[in-house]
Amino acid sequence: MKKDITFKELKESEYTHKTISQEIKTNLITKIKAKENVFEGLWGYEDTVVPQLKKALLAGHHINLLGLRGQAKTKIARSMITLLDEYMPIVKGSEINDSPFQPISKFARDLIAELGDETPISWVHRSDRFFEKLATPDVNVADLIGDIDPIKAATLKLPYSDERVLHYGMIPRANRCIFVLNELPDLQARIQVSLFNILQEGDVQIRGFQLRMPLDIQFLFTANPEDYTNRGSIVTPLKDRIGSQIFTHYPKTIALARQITEQEALISAEDKTLITVPDLAKNLLEEVAFAARESEFVDAKSGVSARLTISAMENLMAAAKLRLIESDAEKTTVRLLDFMSIVPSITGKIELVYEGEQEGADHVAKLLIDHAVITQFEQLFPRIPKLEKDGIKTPYTDIIKWFNENTAELSYADSDGEFYTELERITPLNEFVQEYGDQLSVEDQNFAKELVLWALTISKKLDRLENHHNFTFDSAGIGKYYNK
Repeated sequence: MKKDITFKELKESEYTHKTISQEIKTNLITKIKAKENVFEGLWGYEDTVVPQLKKALLAGHHINLLGLRGQAKTKIARSMITLLDEYMPIVKGSEINDSPFQPISKFARDLIAELGDETPISWVHRSDRFFEKLATPDVNVADLIGDIDPIKAATLKLPYSDERVLHYGMIPRANRCIFVLNELPDLQARIQVSLFNILQEGDVQIRGFQLRMPLDIQFLFTANPEDYTNRGSIVTPLKDRIGSQIFTHYPKTIALARQITEQEALISAEDKTLITVPDLAKNLLEEVAFAARESEFVDAKSGVSARLTISAMENLMAAAKLRLIESDAEKTTVRLLDFMSIVPSITGKIELVYEGEQEGADHVAKLLIDHAVITQFEQLFPRIPKLEKDGIKTPYTDIIKWFNENTAELSYADSDGEFYTELERITPLNEFVQEYGDQLSVEDQNFAKELVLWALTISKKLDRLENHHNFTFDSAGIGKYYNK
């Protein structure tokens, strides 16, 4: 905390008054010249969104971030706080962060007129200069702009015509700050109209008061294009007053998606040391989201949030942790079987089209996992032929033959020793993975064994029967494939 000073001391400190746009520009330029990362944690936006953001801020524009859910729009807005000065001087006691150099409110103007250089100045930290409001249909003009306060009028014994009886809304109180209005299309059209003059001319009208209040605010709006048809739209004159509209997007590669999940998933340091997550498992988790974005059963217009994989990773770790607790083991490794625990994370994060509703959310979630398994499997191993010709051996013939005389039962609850011992019994499977996956780590090889079994069941070369905590793999036609 910086201690209070007088207006005279502020002048002597050679402090230079800047608008918030000038402040952001100055700090942005400093960071760029110093080769610093301007927006921390925005993976995959380095060549797309971030350059556009820099240009918009250098142009002094208000910004509308347009994109589907889970594309870090709010994270972008909140990261802008780092572009503000650490402390900002205001007239002490001001409700709207009046600058002593350019006071707006009657309170600040009267105080400076009375005390002059002795006017007390207090400091506001940049963490207190970020205002955020979720636009909902019940938001009104009084919430955003302000209204007459009859209690204040009665207490001060002032008529309603006196400026001092006004109660300022969120926007005037965000003077010289960043103001974020999330889900802008949800705001009723008549409320959006009240923002016209604030964005363009700085005029605020409250219940007949025509006040010239040149508010100094950096506005950021967020919107989902699907909202335009589902719940409302941004009125054209308001769009016209927003300087830059920037489109966000989902990560374009598995590697970038993994970085986001690792950064955002809430996993304790202790769990990270006790639970090993193979690279193949991490990739498979992201493949599920990619599969969902391409699925005919999922509404592509609604989007598949990055929160899906974040929540799924937390559920995956929770499944492994539960096994540790129940088996009293010291450590464990995430398995493909554990991916059944991410089904609730999937069903809660996707919007289904009619065909998807007919299939059922749980079934669609399992189909997405299967699709992801096949995608990853085919990146590592030869494609499984649809038909096998008599006398012609494929890379999978020995594995399939092994199951003609044997079954394998894998359990969520087994300790790592028991689980991998059961996998080791499938001799042709071990030989297959060593031949085609010799470049993989031990953990990835073990995961790859499950991957092969899963892919063979999806291709209907083997059967997979789920029963409580167990999966039984058997020759095709004996077990009951759960998707049937």
